[in-house]
Amino acid sequence: MNTVLLVVLTVAVIVVGGYVVYLIISLRETIQSLKSFMATTEDSLKPTLEELQLTLQSVRKVTDNVGTVTDDIKNLTGSVRQIGDNVKQVSDIVGRVAAVSSVEAPALKAGVRAGVEYFVRNFFDRAKHT
Repeated sequence: MNTVLLVVLTVAVIVVGGYVVYLIISLRETIQSLKSFMATTEDSLKPTLEELQLTLQSVRKVTDNVGTVTDDIKNLTGSVRQIGDNVKQVSDIVGRVAAVSSVEAPALKAGVRAGVEYFVRNFFDRAKHT
């Protein structure tokens, strides 16, 4: 019985040993394939990463330009607002001047009429007396 047990153990050790050798060989091939894949991936990723860096730089320039344009637009709207305020002030002044003129125009007309009448009366009165 010891011999049978010894033969079974020997066969088991040989089978397990053979399986371990097969696993080691398969693992070696897998590692070789992985190295090849990594080299290929690295070669294909280098240009992509360089292009991505250029794209990011372009995006950064665009965002900087957008910031500059935004500042310019803020300045422009501030100037337009100030011009609008100035136009409103001028319009208010013109309105006040027009209101004062509409009140003073009849008075001025009456004053000129009275002055002309006085001048004409005095002129004719002097002409009669001379």
